[in-house]
Amino acid sequence: MSGINLGPDPYLDYHTNLTQKNKKEDYRNFEKGTVADHVYDTYKLMHTNQNVDFVKRKHLEWSGCTHAEMPVMDAVMSLDQLVDESDPDVNFPNSLHAFQTAEGVRRAHPDKEWFQLVGLIHDVGKVMALWGEPQWAVVGDTFPVGCAFQDSIVFRDSTFKENPDDTNPRYNSKYGIYKENCGLDNVLMSWGHDEYLYRVLQFNKCNIPEEGLNMIRYHSFYPWHSQGDYMYLCDDKDLQMRPWLNEFNKFDLYTKASELPDVEKLRPYYQSLIDKYCPGILKW
Repeated sequence: MSGINLGPDPYLDYHTNLTQKNKKEDYRNFEKGTVADHVYDTYKLMHTNQNVDFVKRKHLEWSGCTHAEMPVMDAVMSLDQLVDESDPDVNFPNSLHAFQTAEGVRRAHPDKEWFQLVGLIHDVGKVMALWGEPQWAVVGDTFPVGCAFQDSIVFRDSTFKENPDDTNPRYNSKYGIYKENCGLDNVLMSWGHDEYLYRVLQFNKCNIPEEGLNMIRYHSFYPWHSQGDYMYLCDDKDLQMRPWLNEFNKFDLYTKASELPDVEKLRPYYQSLIDKYCPGILKW
């Protein structure tokens, strides 16, 4: 893994003595019948409504960053009000998950402040749900639109039947509207907090390295970084960035624990990182 020094396994660090999750396989269990109804219902709405036309409308609506102005830490703390309806693993506010993820990265990568900050802010795009977007247009795994929906997508078999793109010959072939190895930068992803935060950080010219921006933009693209699907759309840059996504995913996923962080104690440290990489008041 070029450029990445692997640290401790965050699963072992957090969960050796926890009964909440006993095995890595206990995470992201989306088997119908065991997952909470609201998780399945959120994905059903997402997979019915997320199509090319919808995604294009959301880009126009949100990418201009005209909805609010606030500092990054305020956005993080606003997630006290949000419990992710698509997450089968936790039922506490997303702000706590932000600090859990950041602290996991900090332990494993104490020399990479930007990586720690990405851990803190990676889900901040979910503020859209506090401003009126339904959660199915904000949370959950992402996937390309404009080409065939692959089997690695959560609940693929039962949730896309009413999506018009699934039966549209322009969009339902392997490549759809894309060309082989066109690069993910040229692919429309289902709309959600990943793409939105990526756009906000770019709009405000935040000083986060490209590796970090890609972690933010694609961390929910599990069919690609965890299942190895959609590789035929990737270019060389995507292949170079994918190991960073896999490294980030360890902390995003396996730091979800019942032991919650002391946010007030941690805030000054992470505020110093925000001041370094994303200072001042951002436009959202």
